[in-house]
Amino acid sequence: MANGTTAPTDLDSRLEAHRTELTGYCYRMLGSSFEAEDAVQDTMIRAWRSYDKFEGRSSLRSWLYRIATNVCLDMLTAGNKRARPMDLTESTPLAQAALTPRPDNTWLEPMPDARVLPTTGDPAEAAIAKESVRLAFMAALQKLPAKQRAVLILREVLAWKASEVAELLNTSVASVNSALQRARATLAERQEPGAEAAVSDPLDEDQQKLLDRYVAAFEGYDMTALTTLLHEDAVMTMPPFDLWLTGTRDITGFMTTLGAPCAGSRLVPVQVNGLPGFAQYKPDPEKGGFTPWAVQVLEISDGRITGFHCFLDTQRWFPLFDLPLHLEAETDQVEQGA
Repeated sequence: MANGTTAPTDLDSRLEAHRTELTGYCYRMLGSSFEAEDAVQDTMIRAWRSYDKFEGRSSLRSWLYRIATNVCLDMLTAGNKRARPMDLTESTPLAQAALTPRPDNTWLEPMPDARVLPTTGDPAEAAIAKESVRLAFMAALQKLPAKQRAVLILREVLAWKASEVAELLNTSVASVNSALQRARATLAERQEPGAEAAVSDPLDEDQQKLLDRYVAAFEGYDMTALTTLLHEDAVMTMPPFDLWLTGTRDITGFMTTLGAPCAGSRLVPVQVNGLPGFAQYKPDPEKGGFTPWAVQVLEISDGRITGFHCFLDTQRWFPLFDLPLHLEAETDQVEQGA
């Protein structure tokens, strides 16, 4: 180790102290929960192996961000940009609905807040952090070239100085400012569906009542009640299927036809992508009780639900959220793991 002063165990704890914020950074860069965690693990390994070359000219945090940025840029050289269903196809009328899956690496993936949002005592900072992992913003980031994406995240989300970003990317301040301008212009041109989602932190009384009514309507599979909670132009998505639906009639129509097996489901609250969400368990006809079906992410605006996004690959998502893969019949609630 450098100067012989840092014991391996001490270095481990110093690196781990940055894991959550680095995971958030890599997640914003890559759009994938699992790739982000892989990128951070790669960053930690590279930092450990090359620590003897770290001369302290920058902070350990800045050095780790430099390594993480290089890891992400390497991973993005293949050009894959994660997306939501509405980024790839037109909305499908219910009469033409078909469940056509696409490969996992197509999709923008959900992420538990606890894995990407460091604890902070500053409410304004916490609000910015939550907004920066919402699905609409994440989808917008995916439209940017990789280096512009890094510049925007470092400058706008993490509040780095232009000179700090220039040093990290081994470029000039003028180049950083130019990249930031282009990134801002691209985002301004594209109003992403869901970008208007307005969710306070913590939820205000009206928003919490809306969610309580949503749980009652969904668990009771009461389409009349659900219709009153959805915005008339609400959007429903179901990755890995590229189908997406618009409007209360098609959404509730889907739920009573192709989605009918979800009747009698149970919902468990989760904090996901800076938004309220639920782990959905549907009745298990073979084992009894309930089996995982989806992680739901809800977008809310003006007192209505505007986005209803269901991520169906439960064998991947439920362990990520520390959720059990079965609920007993008498279990109406389960505590989410740490």
